[in-house]
Amino acid sequence: MKMRTAYMAALAASALAASTSYGVPWKDGSPTPANVPDLFMSPSTRPAAWEERREELYGVFMREEYGVRPAAADDRSRVSFKVADEREAMDGKAVRKLVDITYSGPCGQLTFRATAFIPKSAKPSPAFVLICNRSPKTNGGVNPIDPERKQKSGFWPAEEIVRRGYAAVTFFNGDIAPDDPKSECRKGIFPCVEPHEARTGSSWATLSAWAWGASKVMDWIETEKTIDAKHVAVVGHSRGGKTALLAGVTDKRFAMACSNDSGCSGAKLNHIKLPKSESIKIITKNFPHWFCKNYRKYAGKEMEMPFDQHEFIALIAPRLVAVASATEDDWAGQRGEWYSALLASPAWCFHGKKGLVATAYPAPETPQQEGSISYHLRTGKHNLTEYDWKCYMDFADRNGWRKL
Repeated sequence: MKMRTAYMAALAASALAASTSYGVPWKDGSPTPANVPDLFMSPSTRPAAWEERREELYGVFMREEYGVRPAAADDRSRVSFKVADEREAMDGKAVRKLVDITYSGPCGQLTFRATAFIPKSAKPSPAFVLICNRSPKTNGGVNPIDPERKQKSGFWPAEEIVRRGYAAVTFFNGDIAPDDPKSECRKGIFPCVEPHEARTGSSWATLSAWAWGASKVMDWIETEKTIDAKHVAVVGHSRGGKTALLAGVTDKRFAMACSNDSGCSGAKLNHIKLPKSESIKIITKNFPHWFCKNYRKYAGKEMEMPFDQHEFIALIAPRLVAVASATEDDWAGQRGEWYSALLASPAWCFHGKKGLVATAYPAPETPQQEGSISYHLRTGKHNLTEYDWKCYMDFADRNGWRKL
């Protein structure tokens, strides 16, 4: 209890410093948060009240940002699986499974494919599920999740993931719903669940649909005896990173959510002035299909809005969260991502855990992984690299995922 109290006091001091305009902890005078919404709303919040607060915040984010998912979409009885192909892979070190996942909705049917490389092991393997947002059509003809492994990429280093003792699972988000503003949520999974005429300002949108896809993959994992369903991480980059956080929030079965360069409306705090980073005004103009229509009313009002992304990350507590940024990725607002992780941390205290253990922004390639929130800054551009994967797997190792 003394350790927990001391940690909360130290964290409160760090968060207070982080939310002032004094330039702390940045000695270089870099921007700091201001007018940040209170995670707890009241200093008297107690552990028993956190779940009630969590439900309140959950409702806000669903109604005002990501959209409310129809109950029919989450009806597990509507989902079925078929292993289309199973064979040895990676020189006998793994088994590859191509799994067709079918959802039979009230208004239609959708089938999409997941690829899984599972280590040959005497016991079930923990897993990483990548929400892939890169299509060969938009990636120079390169398929970063090539199931034949003729094309390989650091974006999904399946061989290295398997070598580390983890199952590598992935699917393409475009198979769930197209990443097209003109689609207006009329294609993919949406018309299978409800008629377009039934949509409102708080209806679910494309990010939520992609997160739904991750949950359907998780449905299959729970039936796969060679994968440890209690230790599964969901990973995404950029828009996929936003989706990974959303999957972690909406589906408590994911034991870890990894946000890679997710930026605005992902891990980045809005209540901080970072002129080089994306804003709600820009993102809702360029990608209106990602969010429910209600979110547009916050365009240009970041410093006034009554909720922020640190509260969203806090909804994942007490499970693991990994947030990553890149030195040249100002568009994602690196320091805003770090601040969100820091300011979300008190939620873990109610579970007797530590969030982000840090007193200052880290130098590149010096991951902060002592608590239940990991943060690392990588040298380079907006991308998901083998170094990022190394950090995610190191964090899982640190938390005993391969010592069970």
